[in-house]
Amino acid sequence: MTRDFSDPSLLDALTQIASQAGEAIMRVRTAGTAVRTKADASPVTEADEAADAIILDGLARTLPGIVVVSEEAASTGSLPELPDTFILVDPLDGTREFIDGRDEFTVNIAIVRDGRPVSGIVGAPALSAIWRGAVGAGAERLRLQPGAAPGDATERVTLRTAGHHGGAWRAMVSRSHLDPNTEQWLTRFAAVDRMDCGSSVKFCRIAEGKADVYPRLGRTSEWDIAAGDAVLTAAGGIVVSLDGTPVRYGQVARDLKVPSFVAWCDPRDAAKYG
Repeated sequence: MTRDFSDPSLLDALTQIASQAGEAIMRVRTAGTAVRTKADASPVTEADEAADAIILDGLARTLPGIVVVSEEAASTGSLPELPDTFILVDPLDGTREFIDGRDEFTVNIAIVRDGRPVSGIVGAPALSAIWRGAVGAGAERLRLQPGAAPGDATERVTLRTAGHHGGAWRAMVSRSHLDPNTEQWLTRFAAVDRMDCGSSVKFCRIAEGKADVYPRLGRTSEWDIAAGDAVLTAAGGIVVSLDGTPVRYGQVARDLKVPSFVAWCDPRDAAKYG
């Protein structure tokens, strides 16, 4: 039997895991932590590792037997061949934002089936926010204190994207990774309002209707974007490669790297301007 990954009870369980991981991150933030450099020259902290341990333990109990690929584990060893269904985890996306004292860092958990994310959780503990969605079942934002259960959310907002309706395009751009190719891509629009942001929050702002597009023409990792892709797609948006096809996940041959992508508020806009 094929498991229903849009089951509300499963989404609640994943939300709880992300909330607990967020609580651990905030504890480390309060106490302070040293920064180390991984083999790929990216930074890592005790917060990354604490959140990773909580997520892996929670997933082992909630979805036993499903392969989990976490950024922290992947950075220390070779990648396995992946089955049709697996989980991608970034325990602390936006480590640079975390180190710099900004609030945009996130906890990302995504379930991938047949190359596409079908459910995703994006938690921003410093913002007391969790965005979550299941493709075909919708998306929502919860106002939730780090560590709290989903039933304790003080606000629930259904997310639904809308197409661009004229005027300047509201474009999410990476604060840390904006490159000349992305700048050139944005020149297709007559007017652009750039909104700097770190981490997968960029996908969530589009899902909320606060932005129209997020181009990233530089390489990134699948675990950085899978959860945001799931939330945005569940809200009615789309994340595509430069050829217009949906981004495919589980690409072990390219070390789970995504060469480039564009996240859109509306598939019709992607078809028109992509």
